[in-house]
Amino acid sequence: MADVSWKMLELRARSKRSGSIYEPLKCINLPKPEGETLWDKLNHYYRIVKSTLLVYQSPTTGLFPTKTFGSNQRAKVHDSLYCAACAWALALAYRRIDDDKGRTHELEHSAIKCMRGILYCYMRQADKVQKFKQDPKPSACLHSVFNAQTGDEVFSHEEYGHLQINALSLFLLYLVEMISSGLQIIYNTDEVSFIQNLVFCVERAYRVPDFGVWERGSKYNNGCPELHSSSVGLAKAALEAINGFNLFGNQGCSWSVIFVDFDAHNRNRQTLCSLLPRESRSHNTDAALLPCLSYPGFALDDEVLFGQTLDKIIRKLKGKYGFKRFLRDGYRTALEDRTRRYYKPAEIKLFDGIECEFPIFFIFMIIDGIFRGNPTQVKEYQDLLDPLLQHTPEGCPVVPKYYYVPADFVEAEQRSPGSQRRFPSNNGRDGKLFLWGQAVYIIAKLLADKLVSPKDLDPIGRYVAPQDQRNVSMRFSNQGPLENDLVVHVALIAESQRLQVFLNTYGIQTQTPQQVEPIQIWAQKELVKAYFRLGVNDKLGLSGRPDRPIGCLGTSKIYRILGKTVVCYSIIFDLSDFYMSQDVMMLIDDIKNALQFIKQYWKMHGRPLFVVLIREDNIRGSRFNPILDMLAAFRKGLVGGVKVHVDRVQTLISGAVVEQLDFLSITETEEAPVFKSLEELDLPKHSKVKRQSSTPNASELEQQPDVNINDWINKSTYEILQKLNDCSCLASQVLLSSILLKREGPNFITKEGTVAEHIERIYRRAGSRKLWLVLRYSAAFAQKFSSSITPHITTLLVHGKQVTLGAFGQEEAVISNPLSPAVIKDMIYDKRRLQDEREAVLQQELVIHIGWIISNSPELFSGMLKIRIGWIIHAMKYELQIRAGEMPAKDLYQMSPSEVKQLLLDILQPQQPGRSWLNRRQLDGSLNRTPAGFYDRVWQILERTPNGLIVAGRFLPQQPTLSDMTMYEMNFSLLVEDMLQNIDQPQYRQIIVELLMVISVILERNPELEFQDKVDLDKVVQEAFHDFQKDHSSPKGAENQSDMTAFYNTHPLGKKGTCSYLSKAVITLLLEGEMKSSHDDPCTVS
Repeated sequence: MADVSWKMLELRARSKRSGSIYEPLKCINLPKPEGETLWDKLNHYYRIVKSTLLVYQSPTTGLFPTKTFGSNQRAKVHDSLYCAACAWALALAYRRIDDDKGRTHELEHSAIKCMRGILYCYMRQADKVQKFKQDPKPSACLHSVFNAQTGDEVFSHEEYGHLQINALSLFLLYLVEMISSGLQIIYNTDEVSFIQNLVFCVERAYRVPDFGVWERGSKYNNGCPELHSSSVGLAKAALEAINGFNLFGNQGCSWSVIFVDFDAHNRNRQTLCSLLPRESRSHNTDAALLPCLSYPGFALDDEVLFGQTLDKIIRKLKGKYGFKRFLRDGYRTALEDRTRRYYKPAEIKLFDGIECEFPIFFIFMIIDGIFRGNPTQVKEYQDLLDPLLQHTPEGCPVVPKYYYVPADFVEAEQRSPGSQRRFPSNNGRDGKLFLWGQAVYIIAKLLADKLVSPKDLDPIGRYVAPQDQRNVSMRFSNQGPLENDLVVHVALIAESQRLQVFLNTYGIQTQTPQQVEPIQIWAQKELVKAYFRLGVNDKLGLSGRPDRPIGCLGTSKIYRILGKTVVCYSIIFDLSDFYMSQDVMMLIDDIKNALQFIKQYWKMHGRPLFVVLIREDNIRGSRFNPILDMLAAFRKGLVGGVKVHVDRVQTLISGAVVEQLDFLSITETEEAPVFKSLEELDLPKHSKVKRQSSTPNASELEQQPDVNINDWINKSTYEILQKLNDCSCLASQVLLSSILLKREGPNFITKEGTVAEHIERIYRRAGSRKLWLVLRYSAAFAQKFSSSITPHITTLLVHGKQVTLGAFGQEEAVISNPLSPAVIKDMIYDKRRLQDEREAVLQQELVIHIGWIISNSPELFSGMLKIRIGWIIHAMKYELQIRAGEMPAKDLYQMSPSEVKQLLLDILQPQQPGRSWLNRRQLDGSLNRTPAGFYDRVWQILERTPNGLIVAGRFLPQQPTLSDMTMYEMNFSLLVEDMLQNIDQPQYRQIIVELLMVISVILERNPELEFQDKVDLDKVVQEAFHDFQKDHSSPKGAENQSDMTAFYNTHPLGKKGTCSYLSKAVITLLLEGEMKSSHDDPCTVS
């Protein structure tokens, strides 16, 4: 009876998918006689490719439609690229035959037609490329779906998730692979300049959230893009492949070569390694990572991280019928409402356990096994794939797009995962084919039958076996040196002969700009100016490279520009308008960081050439000795743990990397661009360097104003002007000027010009005297902004952190995606009105410090998901109070930037023994530090708390949280942080964190218990505190009964520890509710 019922359900399920074939037609196959020749083997695959792929190729654009039936003629760039790759792969196989009857030509040009069709569609949207370069947002991106016959746009950006960095990157990657094999795809300079502009777009992948391979962005399918590992990885692979590549192949010349910003490539590499093994914030893992990390991308050069990522994909997503795309993926499941583009909140919970499984990922695992020489893996996935294949009436194998659980079987499948049969999507004899799957299947079969080799499909050597890894050029390979024992070449340049003579007395050998001639020394901004001309095309309306700074990897190369040889010094030596550059100790720190960065990430033939520019201002004052120590370290050959070799520029050039900027070649009618090289200061050679001139460290008394701003804020403008004219104290001048600035505006006239000009003069004077308090005041009033804050915020984001700007105790702005400098400046100065103006510049200072620290020592930020800059400033002030003891605390704003950085490093270190528990909780709470596994434990608590958690007025509901998210998801961790956001006392926040850990342990040990009502964490803490007060009672009225200081200062463990009081309060709350019955309860009689 049960068997009859099952058959009825199966027939009903089949009827809902009319025209499908549910049982593989194993008896039908193309004839393959024994002892067949190479021609027979290739003919077998040629017939399959002709009948299942090329028959659908558009005769006009060369694109391949996503649907092979009906009148719908939409073509996806992503799918078309794999179809082109399949035709190209078979053409490579036919090259082994002399008389191929024209098939090599036909197949090659099918691939060329498709690639040029995509290029044609893209070039029609050149205006979007120009906009996207400047502001990468979804409304300005290239489309990823076109009309297969005309190449026209099909959907607007509001109707479709076009922003897919992965598709654009895959196009560039296959373009290089195919041209390297001998195909001619790019025809003229217009196309070369357009491809160069596509590279500019891809370079920023590390900071551009997109919709990913599945075109949905966030897992919740709510229209929100995310930063995807698969997109960043393919961008990295494409940049490595196309760097220095000649698009005209062997027949090309200098102006058909593509340039890649080495630093941008490196930021993509760092971002990829930071994101993995996750796919994105909402996707804990994703099958889209397979073509990124394996064929065709081979984007990862860390074998350990590759293994971890692949293991997670297999554990979480592998099924009997293929891989799930990702967990809770509702695509084409029986419960998905296809009339709606987006899902409702909590809707993805419906798809848990019934996600469709895609056989195509078995094929990617077969290809991966062939490339890696793993026959066991190849056989495993071949055995899994073969029973899943369908067949056309002619017997050609067909790869189903997915296998789904029919509606009648959903409930049983969710009760017992893996118990129900799944059925293939509409593929097979009805003419409905999944072309992406077909293409990858043919490529896999050609490899498995050894008709093409991995080297044929990968002529540029993207994949390098671990045993063959070597230090090779970035141009084609993602592999770096196994042992990075790089020696950085260093040239010491003094800005004047006078300085050179002075340093020579200390045994420091330098060169001046004149002594390196005819070689020129440029600032990186001049190199940026040169790159402005790269990719310019007036016909297409394309400007050159966007105005982006060149990083320290790019400035470590030699450049040949318009017949000149040029070396560049790093951006850290630029004369910055931001006051941090006034601190020589920061310059020394930046030099060490830059050298460590170059050592870690340099991966080109030749040595990096690092130019150290020494200015006379660097050696003035008490900072001379540290500079001298650093220069002595250069002479000894070891700086900050990095091996260096110092020599003359002329000597070092021979071993350096030379970049020919031939795109700057000009015609006779064109005016040559003007570039400014570093000029030697024209000073008397034998005059003395004023080393100790006027820059001793300012005393604390000198930095303090002699006026009280509260006394002057209500006085008349005339009185303030009089005082300003009579006042000689810079600190007082800046405070008085700030009153005028707010009252009268920046253009109000004073004795020294406008108010704005007066503040600027104060800023300069304070800088020369190292008056840090005055510098921070004047910088804040002048709204100084360091543009370098932007890449540092991006660094924090790609390390999986969120950043908040705003003062402690005030409203904060949360940054969860990369932003432009203008937006960040607006956040700091306009949207966040800080009570203390100085904090506007101190927050910038800290972001820069933290960006450097997390790059070199990410472990210092473990357990910190949110970097709350205002709270970190609070922690630093608290640390200064602890150090001062009974004495007045040092003023944070009077400290130099290097002292601020050292203080930051001190508070980030693991807590030292001897600290009171109050101090520990204050600092850990200010840093938002949580114990290992904290967010997972909150998830487990929420599972046993039907009515949710609340703290400080923030509510975390059980639903839709548990339905929308999964335990290990980054977005859930951020949601927990949002719940804790309203807590205004760091030590209290830390008590709440301890309470949640206590609740987790109690629930874990008592599975029969759960909370019946909403859990108010504040009330639980109050109950625990009342019990604490009873045990630590003092004479009545002797203390404030609400003062929890003693509680905060109590050890967490032990009989009288905070955890014992918290545990008691939690158990009392649990026992007020009903217990769940348990079959395993030993107290149960029956």
